[in-house]
Amino acid sequence: MPKLDRYLLSEFAQSTFAALVVLLIVSVGGVITDVLKDIASGRLPAALMLSQLGLVLLNWLPLILPLALMIGMMLGVGRLYRDSEMPVIAASGVGPARLLKPVLMLVVPVVLVVGACSLWLGPMAERISRQMINEANRNLVVSGLEPGSFTELPGGGVVYVGAMSTDGSQFRRVFIYRRSDDRLDVTTANSGALSVDAEGERFLELSDGFQVEGPVDGGLDYRLMRYATNEVQLPAGEERYDPNDPETMPTTALLGDPRPAANAQLHFRLAPPLLTLAFALMAVPLARSTPRQARYGRVMMGFLAYLVGIQMALMGRDWLETGRLAPALGLWWLVLPLLAFALWLYFTDGRMRRPLRRLRPAATGAAR
Repeated sequence: MPKLDRYLLSEFAQSTFAALVVLLIVSVGGVITDVLKDIASGRLPAALMLSQLGLVLLNWLPLILPLALMIGMMLGVGRLYRDSEMPVIAASGVGPARLLKPVLMLVVPVVLVVGACSLWLGPMAERISRQMINEANRNLVVSGLEPGSFTELPGGGVVYVGAMSTDGSQFRRVFIYRRSDDRLDVTTANSGALSVDAEGERFLELSDGFQVEGPVDGGLDYRLMRYATNEVQLPAGEERYDPNDPETMPTTALLGDPRPAANAQLHFRLAPPLLTLAFALMAVPLARSTPRQARYGRVMMGFLAYLVGIQMALMGRDWLETGRLAPALGLWWLVLPLLAFALWLYFTDGRMRRPLRRLRPAATGAAR
């Protein structure tokens, strides 16, 4: 490998890695906030927090890596322009075609990683995540009902379990408090178990207990009931696993699926690798600047271009699902023009325009 290629590859790789680390830190913060909120509301078992973090981040990589590559390339190229290294490189005969080699040495591996995450790893992570939550919701221990602790119920209220069997299938000494706008409900039971219906909703099957219902603001309108069996709904799970959901189906299974949602999901998985290549090629000409010009304004321009491209892809997926867009078009109407524009922008970068020829005035008289 020539020294120039090694030097440029090192510059591009370092800036891309720095941008990726920053984006991952920001993404992890957002994912942790969402996961903790679901755990606090009882929608997600606390025991699955770390596994869910890893699976969600793996599913987000097709969106994070293209942005990290584009920002990293723009920062690297902008640094070369700022230190007047790029004019020296161009003066030595290195144009866009010759510069393409070190660029592709970084871009191609990233495109392959994005393609693997979008077509294979991302759907597998989503499928494993929902399967884990679905299995955990059938066990009292991992579903959030721990002995000696309170768990929030949907619509308000808490449930308390005094003791539980080792396998998490049975429990004893239950206290449940629920409150509406003007009524409160207190339920107790000596024993119970967890059941899951066909829709995936979870219920506590209580046995041998009492239920007291009355007004919140006081009064004598209280009712006391003793029951043999009673059912109380628990918080719904974060996601119920459906093997026919296009978001969790393998990419090969989507090829022969005639449903519009499956076609939309297939094209949405094919788009990220090509969008990554287009954004990476656009980064080089967009980062062109003068030595004294600030490079972060150009980075903001590239970031806005990325946001527009991703939002158009999301809108195209919705249009395919609802039938507003022809299935044969897919997302090619977005990906192919954007890729062609990126190639044109890259190979015309730095090319000087031809001067306009001045028109000579016509002769006013014949030569004598």
